[in-house]
Amino acid sequence: MISISERAAERVRSMLQEPDYLHTPVVRVVVESGGCSGLSYRMSFVAAPESGDEQFSDKGLLLACDKRSFFYLIGTELDYSDGLQGKGFHFHNPNATRTCACGESFSL
Repeated sequence: MISISERAAERVRSMLQEPDYLHTPVVRVVVESGGCSGLSYRMSFVAAPESGDEQFSDKGLLLACDKRSFFYLIGTELDYSDGLQGKGFHFHNPNATRTCACGESFSL
């Protein structure tokens, strides 16, 4: 399961009120090859999950990921920060054995 923190849920709800996101209510997370640690996260807002996606509902929001990415994301929490270390969404992935300094890539 992928979960979302209350701070991230509030930010997503706020974004979904903006004109650019009105018709994209699903948060889709994908793991791709790349980044300084080998794997990186890609998050997007889509109109509907893709065929075969794993789907999770948390705090009234729908999250989705493809089956390959789900293997890497089991137990991951999507969080949001606007602190001194950077503003934006962050992933707390219990499966990651190493992350890069920027937190945007990881390895298992």
